[in-house]
Amino acid sequence: MKKRSDFSRLMGYAGRHRVFTYASLVLSAVSALMALVPFVYIWKILRDVLNAAPDYAQAVNIPHYGWMAVLFAVLSYLVYIAALMCSHLSAFRVATNLRLAVSEHLAVLPLGFAETFGSGKLRKIIHESTGAAETYLAHQLPDQYNAIATPVGLLVLLLAFDWRLGLLSLAPVVLAFLIMATMTGKRMAEKMRQYGNALESMSNEAVEYVRGIPVVKTFGQSVFSFKKFKAAIDDYEKWVISYTKDLRLPMMFYTAAVNGVFAFLIAGGLLFTAHGVT
Repeated sequence: MKKRSDFSRLMGYAGRHRVFTYASLVLSAVSALMALVPFVYIWKILRDVLNAAPDYAQAVNIPHYGWMAVLFAVLSYLVYIAALMCSHLSAFRVATNLRLAVSEHLAVLPLGFAETFGSGKLRKIIHESTGAAETYLAHQLPDQYNAIATPVGLLVLLLAFDWRLGLLSLAPVVLAFLIMATMTGKRMAEKMRQYGNALESMSNEAVEYVRGIPVVKTFGQSVFSFKKFKAAIDDYEKWVISYTKDLRLPMMFYTAAVNGVFAFLIAGGLLFTAHGVT
């Protein structure tokens, strides 16, 4: 029997509201493509101005191009709002049904399970994890399709305007991906897993500490008497500092590569126009 994907399982909790999720994905992608249309009209404005120079009165279509750019920018924004409205309708239904399912499952478990497992971890699963599913469906999933449609549309525009400058614009993107690869892999995945475990442990121990505050006040003890809580904090400090230091240098080069696209374009423009501009 084929194992169901996580997304299909989430859609099972959405019920009849799943259609809103699919509609949000389509609308988000359409919004991303519509957001690129104003750049086409801006290019048309520049083209007409340069062709009409120095008699700029011949560029009679500039107001039309300007209003069309504004129209598509507004339409893109409205379509994206519609996409978010659809995604939220489905995400709220999924979060509600997930919390109900978890609560019903906890009701049939032995009474000692909550004490053994830890109330902090249970709270994280019921509230934070279901909230994370809601955030994923309401925002991250539509934004993912938006992020996929945008570079596809940009690639088409870049190659349509000038294929040489278009390919040159992709050079820093490829460089950024190569640098990003150094921040992934099994070693970094293991560090991220340990960081997540330390954060979860600290959250669980913090809940237990808050519950034990009356004991602290009654017997005049300090926070250091809660050795498990202090150990969890120290463990979290160790992993978060280690993880941050490992990502510091690659992130610096990644940011420079992503923001350095204009340096590539200026160098390419000077090279391609060395013998004059056609």
